[in-house]
Amino acid sequence: MVKLIFLLCALTSFACTWMLLRAYLRSRARLLMWSALCFAGLTANNVLLVLDRLVFTGMDLSTWRLVLALLAVLLLVTGQVLGDDR
Repeated sequence: MVKLIFLLCALTSFACTWMLLRAYLRSRARLLMWSALCFAGLTANNVLLVLDRLVFTGMDLSTWRLVLALLAVLLLVTGQVLGDDR
């Protein structure tokens, strides 16, 4: 059951990335681009979580996951600070 939840979280964040990127390509609103980049980082974070918990059980990838999540959120904060020109 845990494996399914981890995979569903990764798929959900990928779907959010895809929809945000598609919306950005249609409207060219910069905030959508920053949000898509944030969710791309969160998708990578979820994939790393799957690898950490299910594949590489002998290794601890929690530091890399935290750094990746921090970078993803910093991308979104950057988009908020820079604002949107539309």
